[in-house]
Amino acid sequence: MAVLELNKDNFEKEISSGVSLVDFWAPWCGPCRIIGPVVEEIAEEMNTIKVGKVNIDNNQDLAVQYNVMSIPTLIIFKDGKPLSSAVGVVSKKALKEKIEAAL
Repeated sequence: MAVLELNKDNFEKEISSGVSLVDFWAPWCGPCRIIGPVVEEIAEEMNTIKVGKVNIDNNQDLAVQYNVMSIPTLIIFKDGKPLSSAVGVVSKKALKEKIEAAL
């Protein structure tokens, strides 16, 4: 499944049901560029979840709403509610374990 580009207009609708992984990032962020391919691989491999990215430069309100203080911040949502998060570059294995715990 492709990675969704999330913004204030579609965020709530897209994460409202099921499990979602959301990557809060910015184009100028080096660690974000490192974790980006991992997020894309998870989107391809785990077709039972939604995977989206929020560019915090364009969506500062969403970043504030979810207390994103550093990027990249990855938040796992279930039925629209945040369950767990990871900040910085984390391994694909660790991310998949967090997602599987939410399923």
